[in-house]
Amino acid sequence: MNFYAPRVAFAIVVANMVGTGVFTSLGFQLLALSDTRLILLLWALGGLCALSGALCYAELGVRHPESGGEYHFLSELVHPYAGFVSGCVSATVGFAAPVALAALTFGNYLQAAFVPINPQWTASLLIVALVLIHTRTRRESGAGQVLLTLLKLLLIVGFIALALAYQPGFTQQVHTASMPSPGSFFNSDTAVALIYVTYAYSGWNAATYILGEMENPRRHLPRVLLTGCGFVTLLYLALNYVFLISAPLEALRGEVEIGYVVAGYLLGDTGATLVALTLAGILLSTVSAMILAGPRALMRVGGDYPKFSWLGRLSEDGLPRNAIVFMGGVALLFLWSSTFEQILIFAGLLMAANTFVTVMALFISRRRQVSEADAQLYRMPLFPLPAIIFLAITGWTLLYSAFSFPAQVGVFAVALIAGWPLYRWAQG
Repeated sequence: MNFYAPRVAFAIVVANMVGTGVFTSLGFQLLALSDTRLILLLWALGGLCALSGALCYAELGVRHPESGGEYHFLSELVHPYAGFVSGCVSATVGFAAPVALAALTFGNYLQAAFVPINPQWTASLLIVALVLIHTRTRRESGAGQVLLTLLKLLLIVGFIALALAYQPGFTQQVHTASMPSPGSFFNSDTAVALIYVTYAYSGWNAATYILGEMENPRRHLPRVLLTGCGFVTLLYLALNYVFLISAPLEALRGEVEIGYVVAGYLLGDTGATLVALTLAGILLSTVSAMILAGPRALMRVGGDYPKFSWLGRLSEDGLPRNAIVFMGGVALLFLWSSTFEQILIFAGLLMAANTFVTVMALFISRRRQVSEADAQLYRMPLFPLPAIIFLAITGWTLLYSAFSFPAQVGVFAVALIAGWPLYRWAQG
């Protein structure tokens, strides 16, 4: 079987992270907060959280190098049911919902540019097209992902450079703002704003979903995760700084197409149209990466549970075609049945909960690794500090979310309980 090279894994991490969140979150954050420096600090805090999580997942992946992400880690370290729920939910809601969001944003940007088509139809066509690409061959799938990610990075860096070159006229919104007090971090508005940030950073763990298909994962995984997270953190800080100094806060507040609004103030209507097309192109890579990585958890579920064996069937090139098609179908269901903000909040909470439990499992992994061979494997620096940082930031967000969005938390709780009969049946 051919294996994905480290550059493909890096492209998957970056492409999964850089997508809908960073181009839409600021508008929702400004509904709750007006302190621009606090918002930028939240983006830096999100980067610290992602880097801490990446250190934890790097150690887990090196010690348990199989595809499936949280499904594999929790099944092996906690309980098969924990892995089953995590795998089913993360590969459907955790990946399919963001696929729907990114594809819908793609459609919105195209419509804002010049395509007079309902964004849902454009998004549907994009999902179907990328499902077809990723069910062909591993070589085409990996090469296509690298090219799309390279295009994305070039377009984003170009957008930042263009914005700064046009000397934005709203720099005082950041430069003259006072530094936030420590107490401003501990309130519900800040916590809700951080939900959008953590959603935008989600995807830093994407390489662990293809571990079993990755070239020498024990050697390359830590570098792929850490360089991917570090690069994206710098990119996010630059993008949000440009957004905040390029248009009045009132024009950004509550807007989904933040990039389009900013481009309108910088370049006028014609320039905004060109930028909208550029941002639509950026989202191609995001949708592609999630369609590539997400189905690997479903593939593992299919391999371990007889009733879902059809999800584990592989093509001649080792691709989980049925799982990819199934996840694409779930993404289309989300696309046509939910609002943008509902999908964003629910997916963000779900992925945060999933990674929270998985990082806790790292402590179990540490206790079990006692052989001399295990001692030679990668161990994160400064343990347990990165794990504590990640659990503290994520746990704080989840706690406030439980009070702010009880309906979404209730749906998750019901799914957790209802999953047990399905788990028993699947063992068949």
